[in-house]
Amino acid sequence: MRRYAPLLVLMVLVLAACAAGPNPALGTPPAEGSAAGFWLGLWHGAIFPVAFFISLFTDDVTVYEVFNKGSWYDFGYFLGIVTFVGGSHGARSAAK
Repeated sequence: MRRYAPLLVLMVLVLAACAAGPNPALGTPPAEGSAAGFWLGLWHGAIFPVAFFISLFTDDVTVYEVFNKGSWYDFGYFLGIVTFVGGSHGARSAAK
């Protein structure tokens, strides 16, 4: 376990660099047409654990994009969480 610690730290740092950006609700909204869609929702769902952890310590990072395109963003977000967070646990549990 000890030999995997540097790899784990590196993975956490890389994922932290991919966390969702600042909350635009705290400032001005983004430019017209730049609202988050399905693919960004999928990405935000995939990095949800890292973004959630970072959001506990700072108000600059949120786990959900406020300015999004509605249902498509929500669907991508849900799919990202289920696939990347819940899916790996389900596969691991089924393999035992």
